[in-house]
Amino acid sequence: MSVHGRGHSGRRVGAPASGRLAGLLAGDPVEVAPQLLNKVLVHGATSGRIVEVEAYRGEADPASHAFRGPTARNRTMFGRPGLLYVYFSYGMHHCCNVVCWPERRAGAVLVRALLPLGGIDEMRRRRHPAAREDELCSGPGRLCQALGLDRAADGADLLDASSPVRLLDDGVAPPLVLQLGISPRVGINPALASSGELWRFYVRGDRNLSRREPATSRG
Repeated sequence: MSVHGRGHSGRRVGAPASGRLAGLLAGDPVEVAPQLLNKVLVHGATSGRIVEVEAYRGEADPASHAFRGPTARNRTMFGRPGLLYVYFSYGMHHCCNVVCWPERRAGAVLVRALLPLGGIDEMRRRRHPAAREDELCSGPGRLCQALGLDRAADGADLLDASSPVRLLDDGVAPPLVLQLGISPRVGINPALASSGELWRFYVRGDRNLSRREPATSRG
């Protein structure tokens, strides 16, 4: 599917998010995160609808890469809102984040799962030829592999129409209250002060989620 084709919703995928999201992304990651649900992430011929995210509040969040300030690895997090922050996790896979808050104040939203929309055959070639469609992007590492995202994409401007990686709004609204799942973030050290914060947001009932819906989820 071209980024100007139609996704599973039947809606047209192709409206740049720059106008609608530029102001939003300058906000607190905890407020931005649920608003990114149902937006579309595109790289080349591959695309997917965001169905699961986590918020990280930079120097105010012990679980954030930016908690101790800027480094060569995390400097994109201190850039302008709308940049893509990509890091290599545990020497195994890449993870991608949407940068939030104004420039020089670090914050980001980790994209944890996508509903595949376009380039599904290419996703299977990158991931596994026999993979079920709902397994292609069901996790932060899986979705980066499926979309072909690595450190080379770090710093890409998601709101620039000429960027190789883009965030698009095709008119599908974020989930309503009863469709919105909320839980603690996945894999956070319980000793950290922010480990219990309910900063993971997801579309309830979506088959592409990285984790089963926990008992603590609520709408």
